[in-house]
Amino acid sequence: MYPAVLIVDDEITIIESLEGILSDDGFEVMHAFNGYEALKKIETESPDIVLLDIWMPGMDGIETLKEIKKIAPNLPVVMITGHGTIESAVDATKSGAYDFLEKPLSIDKIMVTINNALNFRKLEEENIYLRKKSIEKNSITGTSPAVQKLYGEIMSSAPSDASILITGENGTGKEMVARTLHQFSRRPEQPFIIINCAAIPEENLDSELFGHEKGAFEEATSKNKGKFELASGGTLFLDEIGDMNINTQAKILRALESKTFQRIGGGRTLHVDVRLIASSNKDLEKEIETGNFRKDLYFRLNVIPIQVPPLRERKEDIPILMDTFLEKLSEHSSEKKKTVSENTLKLLTAYEWPGNVRELKNLMERLSIMVEKDHIDVADIPQPYNPECRPAEFIDRNLFLYEDNLSLAKKRFEKQFIEQTLSQEGGDMASAAKKLGTTVKYIKKNIA
Repeated sequence: MYPAVLIVDDEITIIESLEGILSDDGFEVMHAFNGYEALKKIETESPDIVLLDIWMPGMDGIETLKEIKKIAPNLPVVMITGHGTIESAVDATKSGAYDFLEKPLSIDKIMVTINNALNFRKLEEENIYLRKKSIEKNSITGTSPAVQKLYGEIMSSAPSDASILITGENGTGKEMVARTLHQFSRRPEQPFIIINCAAIPEENLDSELFGHEKGAFEEATSKNKGKFELASGGTLFLDEIGDMNINTQAKILRALESKTFQRIGGGRTLHVDVRLIASSNKDLEKEIETGNFRKDLYFRLNVIPIQVPPLRERKEDIPILMDTFLEKLSEHSSEKKKTVSENTLKLLTAYEWPGNVRELKNLMERLSIMVEKDHIDVADIPQPYNPECRPAEFIDRNLFLYEDNLSLAKKRFEKQFIEQTLSQEGGDMASAAKKLGTTVKYIKKNIA
């Protein structure tokens, strides 16, 4: 299917000339003699690009352009005029024109401009699609009243540039909330930079945040941009800010209030425009009382508070979450999606989920690997989720009484020991692997 071009000009000779050129190159061509006719054609014919004369009787090109952008904001419009001026070019660009061409028109210039505009529109459409997929991927799953309330808070606060403090237990999805806030902010195309305050050693945190100049310290063999600088124009997410040391908190506060900072070892003051989102699983008001968190920073961050509910307060979302996780696991493994029995659903809904959504996700991943059949039953659910299951802490020595092969007995014991550790770690394979001194790949191989 060839791209459709709408030519809008009050001169029949220009229209006929352009129609001949573009038709020869395979374009589908339509025309309009004035702005009103052009708007009707756009609504009924949906062209891919518009060539619009700037000087026309009645509604002129600039007025027509403004109306086009109201009904089709992503439609590229190239302005054409025989009386080009800097003022008219600036006015057209401000009103949303893709480019500006002067008469007499060069065939080569026309073709290059049209192809560039169509490629630009394609990239815009791809970006819109990718953004939509990113929003879907990072959205909070569920229909419970608690999640609906959370949605409302996200949608109302996202367009603001005010700082947001997200609180909630581990595993509730605080990072997902932060990503959703960024996607619906006024800067979704700009960077979203995360820094995990709990995972970075205290001595490296300043450098991670503000960067350093070459030679600032022994390990600084080159200049390094910090997260504040990388996030400029976008969003900086300080995850688990309650674990940040008190000295770095003071520097963060100063940077937020002045919107300036200096790299370590540098004398130049850098200006930055950053929307800050922070999260914590700690009660920061109690941390203030104990002297572990600055009160002034707390008030600076807590402009808009968002509390993420634990899974036990939104249990009606558990079936939806399980189905979503199993669907994604099936897509990644190219295997048939596993289903869950009604009794299994009731069993898992009754559990309190101290590890929240993350724990549920880990369990679904574990079951999708360990359960060979397509249907997950109650008998497949381990402790502590299933009270009827043999406790994971008990290693059944009777299993080995009639094992006449030492290697098989070792393998059976190893598998049960891995399963026990997995249960203790809430199904988190990475944590279990770290505790056992092995890899996630090894665990997956030996529990299948």
